Amino acid sequence: MPAHAAPILEDVTSATCVLGMWGPHARNILQAVTRADLSSAAFPYLTAQRIAVGAVPVLAVRVTYVGELGWELHCPMEYGARLWETLWEAGQAHGLHAGGYRAIDTLRLEKGYRYWSAELGPDYTPFEAGLGFAVKLSKPAFIGRAALVRQKQAGIQRKLCCLTLADPAQVCIGKEPVRHNGEVAGWVTSGGYGYSVEKSIAYAYLPVDLARPGTAVDVELYGELSAALVAAEPLWDPAGTRIKL
Repeated sequence: MPAHAAPILEDVTSATCVLGMWGPHARNILQAVTRADLSSAAFPYLTAQRIAVGAVPVLAVRVTYVGELGWELHCPMEYGARLWETLWEAGQAHGLHAGGYRAIDTLRLEKGYRYWSAELGPDYTPFEAGLGFAVKLSKPAFIGRAALVRQKQAGIQRKLCCLTLADPAQVCIGKEPVRHNGEVAGWVTSGGYGYSVEKSIAYAYLPVDLARPGTAVDVELYGELSAALVAAEPLWDPAGTRIKL
């Protein structure tokens, strides 16, 4: 950037429509309405390209929040309905279904994706949340760096864990106490039923000595204790092969 350049930061949130196309048939559906090459070689995971979907100009981002192959499709707000109609028509031959927030939420729990204001927030550090891989302490300076360096050296005292409840009919919604040997050891950040893995899932911050797969705990649901186990995560596609098809 030239030294005399004057960058401008503009919030285009309200002017932008975003649709997610995710699932095993996402590539086939999207490829039917674009001339862009959507193969994994031409459009790798975690990359973005400007393409046309039908008559709609789109910024396609190959990223997922549900643990399946797919793209986020960003377009000007005035094209939103046209983009939906184009994708909906193309998807009928592949059994396309419309899904909302709750569907996305259960899928992201199966995949272990964190959610801001639940698993993530100012009360937790990246190391506690299992996101230490995203922290580059070799950078010279950033807000919070000194505290993170100290924590990495000393070690964390609590860790975000995946729990599976013994009774699949018992479903957490968040903030439920998690007990070990009768004592409160942590609390649920979010929960739901995983329809792909057929388990009731919850995430909770627990002391590191309890954060081992197989540890038995109890979740207090509506005044009653429900048995649960700490599970290795993610529950769905641990190798991450489906998102990189």
